[in-house]
Amino acid sequence: MQQKNIPFSILELATISKGITPGKTFKNSLDLAQKAEGLGYKRFWLAEHHNMISIASSATSVLIGYIAGGTKKISVGSGGIMLPNHSPLIVAEQFGTLGSLYPDRIDLGLGRAPGTDQVTAHAIRSDRMQAVHKFPDDIDEIQKYFSPENSESNVRAGIAEGVDVPIYILGSSTDSAHLAAKKGLPYVFASHFAPTQLFEALNIYYNNFQPSKFLEKPYTIACINVIAAETDNEAKIISTSLIRMMLGVLTGKIDYLQSPTEMTPDLQELSKNPAFERMLKYSFVGSKETVKHQTEDFLQKTGVNEVMVASHIFDHQSRLNSFRIFSEIMQEV
Repeated sequence: MQQKNIPFSILELATISKGITPGKTFKNSLDLAQKAEGLGYKRFWLAEHHNMISIASSATSVLIGYIAGGTKKISVGSGGIMLPNHSPLIVAEQFGTLGSLYPDRIDLGLGRAPGTDQVTAHAIRSDRMQAVHKFPDDIDEIQKYFSPENSESNVRAGIAEGVDVPIYILGSSTDSAHLAAKKGLPYVFASHFAPTQLFEALNIYYNNFQPSKFLEKPYTIACINVIAAETDNEAKIISTSLIRMMLGVLTGKIDYLQSPTEMTPDLQELSKNPAFERMLKYSFVGSKETVKHQTEDFLQKTGVNEVMVASHIFDHQSRLNSFRIFSEIMQEV
């Protein structure tokens, strides 16, 4: 059953449009965060990706500090830190620092995927596959570093001890659903690009949830893609940038986000390709009424506590407009 007043948030990849520098991309991300704060968005999360020229969100904790420093109240966090790429101690120190600088505003979302291809993942950390298997233990270790009780330990992250930085478990399959339920932590599902196991994962999480000192009852967030505009046709034209971006992902030919074009028969056929339809099942493209209907249906069927929106739009003003329209939708539903 759909709840009322569902929080809505943003997942930002700092997508680089063709002809735009990373520096300008970061400024646009901050501008979006500032606007989102005024539009009622609850969180602004930064992803972690590597070796992708179209995505500038790679030094996630650095970007979180930049966004948090330029905003006043919106929660800023990681969606997520890909933990097998990192030392738990360093993550605790970084987020303990952020939590001290911006109290009660920093979230730590943790995932186990590499956020890149396997060759790059090996370049980041040669023992990464061993670290993947340690993912549950590494979460425990981070929680230990944040605990005031760790002050007696030989290894400390003093800057993190006693600092309130809530942890979220990210997932795109059922594995992390079991883990989040067992640890009694909030669960975030990447249905914006991996929707296949969404309902199975949510059921596992709800049915196996064990209350913890961090969370008394289950809390779920699901991510969708949204491209909203004044008309359905305008939104479809804007979405051609996303279609071509996803083609690059599927074929391994990743490029900068391209400017939109007319929806040609070729692009229309491409968007109906089974691989595309599977990956972009929860991509809501259209006018306010169209996206509102799709969003209401999604919330009704999933029953999630919060919805998070990703948006790959070439033009910054068009992207701001899309997020403005979506905020109106969420305040109406």
